[in-house]
Amino acid sequence: MVRRLVLVPLVIVLAVVAVVTLPLWLVVVTAASMRLPPPQRRGVRFLWFGVAWLALECGVLAACLGLWVAGGFGGRLHRDTHQERHYQLIRWFLSRVYLVAVRVFRLTVDIQEPREDPSARLARPVIVLSRHAGPGDSFLLVYHLLQLYDRRPRIVMKAALQFDPSLDVVINRLPNAFVPRRSGESGIIEEIRRLSATMDADDALVIFPEGGNFTPRRRRLAIRRLEEKGLAEEAKRAGAMDHLLPPRPGGAIAAIEACPAADVVFVAHTGLDDLVTIGDVWRKLPVSARIRAKWWRIPAAEIPATREERIRWLYDQWELIDDWISENRVP
Repeated sequence: MVRRLVLVPLVIVLAVVAVVTLPLWLVVVTAASMRLPPPQRRGVRFLWFGVAWLALECGVLAACLGLWVAGGFGGRLHRDTHQERHYQLIRWFLSRVYLVAVRVFRLTVDIQEPREDPSARLARPVIVLSRHAGPGDSFLLVYHLLQLYDRRPRIVMKAALQFDPSLDVVINRLPNAFVPRRSGESGIIEEIRRLSATMDADDALVIFPEGGNFTPRRRRLAIRRLEEKGLAEEAKRAGAMDHLLPPRPGGAIAAIEACPAADVVFVAHTGLDDLVTIGDVWRKLPVSARIRAKWWRIPAAEIPATREERIRWLYDQWELIDDWISENRVP
């Protein structure tokens, strides 16, 4: 309640102020960008994207208020009809963000997908296991699941993301989970199991097995943790991967166990790998951003049966992703 009463009005005020003072900010940001070489002066682009984001946030919050009233002041929001309206709202928001990113950052996304019967896409629920790297990868993944593949994504996220008002309102009305940091890995696995157990044929549970963006330091620490746990084979295989953190198998295995009918989809992508912090984005974002992605589906019947076999299988797929990134990564 405190977040809703404070942050929602704050976003609306910020949006109004940003629009009214936009000419002043254009002058300030342009001056700040003069320190960078001409092709890299990206401050104005960030400003336009930020203003557009705030405006879209306000649109989502207004729509959520209307849906709350139409849903009997919140009493009927759990019904399928009202749930679908919220998925449509997310689809609208992400499609507008995607269009703004295409125009402002000259974003292009190339997806390599397997040849399969389009009708098979909604035959069974899917568990999506994706690498975690670069800004906005989860937004792009959810956008494509909704827009291109007509799936209803379910995601386990950090509780801190609830400080984004539109995420806080919309995502909490749908089958997703915000997990506090103090819950640890066991809390995350429990939420994954809960969301996976109730999936239908058009649902998709999204998991990032690495647990965070790749950095060389995180890679070293992850390998060291495997060695300290006595997992010599996993540590050796993780050390041979150049672009990925070793996958944490607990969440993926919990999802498979809770929904054995689900296929598993692996997603590899590259393009903005080096942009981890806000400072990286400010200094290194290219004039035109290009993301390359590839996904493949493993039918439920082909998923190994035992936990040990599933861990080795998960590392096998992670090595395929690492090899693909080596072949497709643009420095």
